[in-house]
Amino acid sequence: MVIKVFFPSCCPEAESGLLLGRWIPEQNAAVVLAIIHYPFIPGQVKQYLEQIKSVTTINVSVLGSWSSHSSRTKDNIDQFLQDLSSIFPHDFWFQLTQEKESRSVFKCQVVQQCDSKNDKENVILIHYDQRKVMLSKLHDVDSKSIGCNHNTGEEAEAITSDFAAIFDTVAKCELLFMIDKHDETPIKFTHWQSEGRETSIIVELAKQASVPVCMVLLFLVTFVLNICKSRKANLFVSFLIDVGLGMLLISWLYQQNRIGQLADALIPAADHIAKELEILLEWLMGAPAGLKMNKALDEVLGHFFLYHIHLWISYIHLMSPFIEMILWYVGLSACLGLTVALSIGSDIIALLTFHIYCFYVYGARIYCLKIYGLSSLWRLFRGKKWNVLRQRVDSCSYDLDQLFIGTLLFTVLLFLLPTTALYYLVFTLLRLVVVVIQGFIHLLVDLINSLPLYALGLRLCRPYVLAAGVKFHVFQKVAGKPLHLLMQINPLTYGMIIKRYRLPTYSCYPKDSWAALCKKLFIGRLIYPWKRRNEKQD
Repeated sequence: MVIKVFFPSCCPEAESGLLLGRWIPEQNAAVVLAIIHYPFIPGQVKQYLEQIKSVTTINVSVLGSWSSHSSRTKDNIDQFLQDLSSIFPHDFWFQLTQEKESRSVFKCQVVQQCDSKNDKENVILIHYDQRKVMLSKLHDVDSKSIGCNHNTGEEAEAITSDFAAIFDTVAKCELLFMIDKHDETPIKFTHWQSEGRETSIIVELAKQASVPVCMVLLFLVTFVLNICKSRKANLFVSFLIDVGLGMLLISWLYQQNRIGQLADALIPAADHIAKELEILLEWLMGAPAGLKMNKALDEVLGHFFLYHIHLWISYIHLMSPFIEMILWYVGLSACLGLTVALSIGSDIIALLTFHIYCFYVYGARIYCLKIYGLSSLWRLFRGKKWNVLRQRVDSCSYDLDQLFIGTLLFTVLLFLLPTTALYYLVFTLLRLVVVVIQGFIHLLVDLINSLPLYALGLRLCRPYVLAAGVKFHVFQKVAGKPLHLLMQINPLTYGMIIKRYRLPTYSCYPKDSWAALCKKLFIGRLIYPWKRRNEKQD
């Protein structure tokens, strides 16, 4: 049987003492959490273990003894520590002894309490970074994490779920790691926080000097840590960045009177667009691209749309004295966030191009009526009709008068269709240009709202926090000694982080497929790309 001993990489510098940790029988693994320094009182150690178990709900126990090379001058320490196996009963008692040649080389002797047999050759020592494992969140992934031995070319595989208990043990024992070593307590520990002893002393002196200020700071730090530990951290960071970008936009808009410049340029831009639309309509009222159009219908549609353009330009000039004030207050909305300003900007574009939307609706309705009329009359020629109740096409017999009137109507609609289709095509293209601009703005808003910026920042600065698995490297391989492996955390990829932590926003909902969109455009139905499938449309 192979026994795995997970040993903190900070503990080889510890004094002789006891190994404090947890035995995981399902994996034949022992997780060492800390080393209790000699001297100590066994009764106090037992009492402390009970307190740790009640708070962390982890079965923390004394796994064995640790003999440091620096403490070897003390008499009978090793024998005293080995004799404690009767006071702290355990299935396996691990005796780790530091070699004289190097602090990173250990001898590991496993004593089975049931029959007192030693098993020296089936022990693997795995060194791990205690702080990184404590802060890491292990994710379930389908693929396996593979660690390569660069010295021998061998490969070792580790399934993520097998290490969940190990990561969970280290994380839940955070209370043990938060104990400051400088405190005058009867039990002394060595763990990952032992190296920050001087910092802990400064923090303790600051607490004693200014209690109210430290209480406020402690509340703020606790609040931030609670946010960072939850899934709402991505939302919180996205909100802060959104507001920060909005404030930058405000500072840019209100410098050098850019709001006034934008208001002064808006009226000439509207006049220019109206002039171009008039030129386009005059082109359609003639012989566009050499096409033969129905002159009467062409003139009716052209004058109808020209009249709407004149109405719209008159409305814009009527609102011109108030445009700068409107833009001024709209710019202030950026203090709520850049996404708010972008959304209002999209609405302003919709209002400024409302006449194009009206042209598209008029053309689509006329074109759709003719398409449905032609399809119904085509079924009449084939002796068919649409059954409204059963929603299907049934056979039907028509008399001679019905066929004659249907032929006349079909001929009229067929010859008027090219003129209507041309106007519908032109105004649909104009409408699609506006939709593409609004879609780009909506995409930018969704990107700001849904991108998990906090998780991406953790992946960039602290990749070990979001763990996808672990990989092993051979730390030391000495003949006749236990194999030493170094466990390293394999972080999640950026693609997996975006997939797992992306915030649910508008763009996450399903949209119409390209085939459905093309079908709507062909039959003349109105398109609203920003609507979801389950929403009703006119």
